[in-house]
Amino acid sequence: MRRRDFIRLAGGAATAWPFAARAQQPDVMRRIGVLMTALEGDSEYQTYISSLRKELQNLGWSEGRNLRIDYRWGALNADLRRQFAQN
Repeated sequence: MRRRDFIRLAGGAATAWPFAARAQQPDVMRRIGVLMTALEGDSEYQTYISSLRKELQNLGWSEGRNLRIDYRWGALNADLRRQFAQN
């Protein structure tokens, strides 16, 4: 390989390197807090949670990859819901 060819190749690699490095960065993890006013075992609210997850996946959000969802179940305890809402 001639010197000019090597320099041309090295220059091309140096130009493309920032794009490759940026493409390898992990997705930013977003966080959503969900405060429910029911018991965790309530089947109606479990359906709501499933629908939420499904719609988020349709929009490109996936739990564990680029999204974290924190669920808090306040049931009928207003004090507990206030505490969860403050955190």
